[in-house]
Amino acid sequence: MAAEEKWKSWISKQHKEAEPAGVKLLGQQLGELGRFAYAALCGVSLALLFPENEQSSFRTEFIEGFVKWLDLPDTVLPAMTAFAGGLGGEGTETFTEILLKDPILEENPAVITQDLLSFSLRDGYYDARARVLICHVSLLLKISLEELEVLEESLLESLKEQKEGESETAEVSRKKKERRKKLKRYLLIGLATVGGGTVIGLTGGLAAPLVAAGAATVIGSAGAAALGSTAGIAVMASLFGAAGAGLTGYKMKKRVGAIEEFEFLPLTEGKQLHITIAITGWLCAGKYGSFTAPWSTMLQSSEQYCLAWESKYLMELGNALDSLLNGFVNMMAQEALKFTVLSGIVTALTWPTSLLTVASVIDNPWGVCLHRSAEVGKHLAHILLSRQQGKRPVTLIGFSLGARVIYFCLQEMAQEKESQGIIEDVILLGAPVEGEAKHWKALTKVVSGRIINGYCRGDWLLRFVYRTSSVQLNVAGLQAVDLDDRRMVNMDLSSVVNGHLDYMKQMDAILKAVGIKTKECQLVEKGSGSLFPPLTKKSLWEAGSEARGEESTRKEEDEAGAE
Repeated sequence: MAAEEKWKSWISKQHKEAEPAGVKLLGQQLGELGRFAYAALCGVSLALLFPENEQSSFRTEFIEGFVKWLDLPDTVLPAMTAFAGGLGGEGTETFTEILLKDPILEENPAVITQDLLSFSLRDGYYDARARVLICHVSLLLKISLEELEVLEESLLESLKEQKEGESETAEVSRKKKERRKKLKRYLLIGLATVGGGTVIGLTGGLAAPLVAAGAATVIGSAGAAALGSTAGIAVMASLFGAAGAGLTGYKMKKRVGAIEEFEFLPLTEGKQLHITIAITGWLCAGKYGSFTAPWSTMLQSSEQYCLAWESKYLMELGNALDSLLNGFVNMMAQEALKFTVLSGIVTALTWPTSLLTVASVIDNPWGVCLHRSAEVGKHLAHILLSRQQGKRPVTLIGFSLGARVIYFCLQEMAQEKESQGIIEDVILLGAPVEGEAKHWKALTKVVSGRIINGYCRGDWLLRFVYRTSSVQLNVAGLQAVDLDDRRMVNMDLSSVVNGHLDYMKQMDAILKAVGIKTKECQLVEKGSGSLFPPLTKKSLWEAGSEARGEESTRKEEDEAGAE
């Protein structure tokens, strides 16, 4: 709350100062040395975060636009391009120190966060890579990411509340033209838009207000001044998707392939510049009979959705899980754990006969859902690629078969053009997918932030459903994924998750363990508000190598125990 009040007061002050014509952007108010250090810091950070060849055009376009944004002379462009290309990474600390010494940052260092946000939104496209960069630079400057989120919300409120100064005549003329041009598009969105999305009139089109209050929008604060008064509406329409409906305007009207159900359910009522989509792995009677139930405490974004998919089959799977795990078979399986987990090899011969005789109870519904989850994932990929959610960063989180949906969504996106800059972070919990690094490499093309693989070494159920597979099969939900990439984060949840059903029952504890904000604890670390610390050359590989070292040690211990 303190951060929010501080920002409201500061933005109000900046808005008053922005009224005179010709006001400079925040970044341009820095001294020449400060602007150089600012651009250089962004350049070396881009190279650190997105070193891949396929990201070169993004790095180049970003830094070229940023040099102009800061009103730096063209003569510095070769140096900045070199920084963005991978040179000068050792100067990160120096650039940071120089920037922090600029007088403009003395009152509020977070003006850098605001300036970067304004730059990133200038074209109505909030690229996920840009948000990852903003988070990284903010943390280097010791700016809490809580302030970024408050700033995003404050900027969004500013966009909503300000009024466009257009005459009545111009407004009537504009509405007539847009009525003709956009009527067809609006009708295609369907009545779901009116019921689930923002309620707007048919005359509105892309220039319709985003809030039911009905005022047209304009950028008012100095931080967003570059968007311009005439661009505010178009920017908002671009950010939030067709006619402002976003994901709530989408519901599958007819069967797509094998998919029978696919719909987005809102988990929160707010709007945000970045969104989160949660995907449930199965359904069961009682407390967890709905798709939204496991995510009731999650607060990763002010705008969160849950994907409702194939409920008939997921309920059958949930009932099968209850039948299998609540009876005598569960005790037998726990006994089998002493042998199968230690050996690290699961074959049909190691499982109790009593368990194998009822295998069909779980095998049939599991097999059906395994196939359908892959199809749903591919469909989700095309929804996101079509920007139904608008041009905003998306975070995906799912458990069990929900994690499998995400995995196939990312695999499908990786095969398509223009798939970069959409996904910020992904969290896969107990994922029933291949765990070899070569299968996960494609995900790095799509994900801008982090790929979190949450696994449990003692998940006997996941081992059991894969018992007929090759003994060499690696399952991501059972072990670390040995992918040598800064995005890959393996989290051993064995201390939180005792079995596969705990991914639903212990979700609150799991969210906290992986660094996702919840309603009970909105910040995992006070003063940080971040999923992850800022990256350095050294820290890029530390997390991955430590996880690989721990996994190697466990394998050696298991082999010794088996002998």
